[in-house]
Amino acid sequence: MVSPDRAPDRLELDLATSGKGGLGTFIGICVISGAFGVADANVQGGMVGDLSFMTSELIQSFLAGLAASGAITSALRLITKAAFENSKDGLRKGALLFFAISSFFEFLCVILYAFVFPKIPIVKYYRNKAASEGSKTVAADLAAGGIQMLSKEEVEKCSERFSNKQLLLQNIDYAIDMFVIYTLTLSIFPGFLSEDTGSHSLGGWYAVVLIAMYNVGDLIGRYIPLLKFFKLESRKYITAATLSRFLLVPAFYFTAKYGDQGWMIMLTSFLGLSNGYLTVCVLTAAPKGYKGPEQNALGNLLVLFLLGGIFAGATLDWLWLIGKGW
Repeated sequence: MVSPDRAPDRLELDLATSGKGGLGTFIGICVISGAFGVADANVQGGMVGDLSFMTSELIQSFLAGLAASGAITSALRLITKAAFENSKDGLRKGALLFFAISSFFEFLCVILYAFVFPKIPIVKYYRNKAASEGSKTVAADLAAGGIQMLSKEEVEKCSERFSNKQLLLQNIDYAIDMFVIYTLTLSIFPGFLSEDTGSHSLGGWYAVVLIAMYNVGDLIGRYIPLLKFFKLESRKYITAATLSRFLLVPAFYFTAKYGDQGWMIMLTSFLGLSNGYLTVCVLTAAPKGYKGPEQNALGNLLVLFLLGGIFAGATLDWLWLIGKGW
C-alpha cells in the first residue's frame, strides 16, 4: 500500500522525468519520502498531543480518520487497478491518478486544519482550558482561533506539572504497549502480505485484497471502543491483550505455509482489527487524570513510541524472508 502522505513527491518526480526513472529519480524519491516521513511524525504527534487534552471521543475520531484514509487508499488502488489493468502503461496511469487524488485530499486537510479547526468552539474551549492550566504550547493555536492568550504571570502561576520523564515512568506500560502493537503489526503488514502468502487463485489481486482487508479491519477496530461494553480500560488487560497478539506470528507463518486464501484473508482482517482497537484503547485511557499540559506531553510521548514501533516493525519485516527459506 502507498500511503496518501507520500503521494505528492512521487507524482512530481514522475511527471518531471516523464516516467523514465533512473538512479537520480530513485534517490530523489527516497530523500523526499524521508522528509514526508519526518513531517508525518511531527503532525501525528502534534495532533494526538493536541487532542489528548480534549475529549477521548476526539482522539478516537482522529484515529478512526487515520484508518479511514488507509481504507480509502485501498479502495482507490482497487479502482485504479481495475480501470487501467489492461491498458498500455496502465500501472503508471493508475498510479498517477491515485497520487493526484491523494494529493488533493492531503492539501484539503492542510487547509481545513489551518483555517477551520482552530475556530471550532469545542477546540477553542479546550485550548483555552489547557492554557489556563499552564500549557505554553497553545499560544499560536489560540491566536488562530481569535482568543487572547493569558498573561505570562497567569501562566506561571499554574505551570507546575509532571516532567516528561515522570510522565513516561508513570505510563511506561502504555508506552511499551504502543511500541509492541506497531512492531508486531508492521513486521507483518504490508511487507509479508506482499510476498507469496500461500495458495490462492486471485493472482495479482491477492496482495491488494489482503492490504484492503487489513485497512478495513483497522477502521472497524477503531470504532469498537465507542461501545463502552467492549472498551478495555484496565491497564493490566490492555497489556495482556497486546502481548497475546504475538500468537499472530506463528499463525501467519503456518497459514502461509499450509492454509488457503480464505484463512489468510480472515487472519489479515483480525490483524487490522486488533491493531485499531488497541491503539484507541491505549491513547484514550492514558491521558485520563492529568492536567492539560501533561495530557498534551503524554500524547506526544505515546506517539513517539508508536512511531518507534513502526520503524522497528518495518526493520524486522525482512525476517519473514529467512523463514521462507526453511
